[in-house]
Amino acid sequence: MAEPKRVALFVTCLVDLFRPSIGFAAVKLLEQAGCAVSVPTAQTCCGQPAYNSGDKRHTKTVARQVIAAFSGFDYVVVPSGSCAGMIKIHYPALFADEPELAERARELAARTYELVAFLVDVMGMTRVAATHAGSVTYHDSCSGLRELGVKSQPRQLLASVTGLTLNEMPDCEVCCGFGGTFAVKYPEISEQIAGEKTAAISASGAAMVLAGDLGCLLNIAGKLKRQGKPVQARHVAEILADMTDQPAIGEGSG
Repeated sequence: MAEPKRVALFVTCLVDLFRPSIGFAAVKLLEQAGCAVSVPTAQTCCGQPAYNSGDKRHTKTVARQVIAAFSGFDYVVVPSGSCAGMIKIHYPALFADEPELAERARELAARTYELVAFLVDVMGMTRVAATHAGSVTYHDSCSGLRELGVKSQPRQLLASVTGLTLNEMPDCEVCCGFGGTFAVKYPEISEQIAGEKTAAISASGAAMVLAGDLGCLLNIAGKLKRQGKPVQARHVAEILADMTDQPAIGEGSG
């Protein structure tokens, strides 16, 4: 019998600080797929805020920490397309002027995956043992979709959830307006984009919006709440892992 894949979970800052239940859902799904899961205690932020702000020096400091903390595992799995994209796409380029670290960054990038893409594309998962009686719509986050090609994988697994109906929203691939530091630098533009996204969500008729990035979900949930719309927001891992005992995002502590 083959040894289980040794998977390290990169929790992400937002999950750790705002919605730990997503991390527990990710662990449950990975274990259901047959993985041996570890959560390295030395992990920190992926460096995205500094990187998006043009602070290359501090980004490198953070990235070195991540590279060291996640050495020795078969795979690194991230419940966030943006953080996974930072490690997989941007780390190798970040160290282009440091050959030794560039090689270590490429090695880490090669075994780093977004959570649902890993479950489907690497572990071959086709179904989940979950139930959700209701309609949902799915928002494709920019980084997950455009940097990592995450599109069909969440929909494939959602199709296996008993009782769930997926109502695709108009322009499901359009940005929600969060964009990390974009929402801070350009709040008026972000607010407009978020309003267009929540209008699309409402047009779907779904009672819940799902996504693979907590940053998007916090932004969307905040806008929905300010508009007084009753649509709930959850990370897709919570539905797939059948872990919906926590209040929806924006409705209470997670």
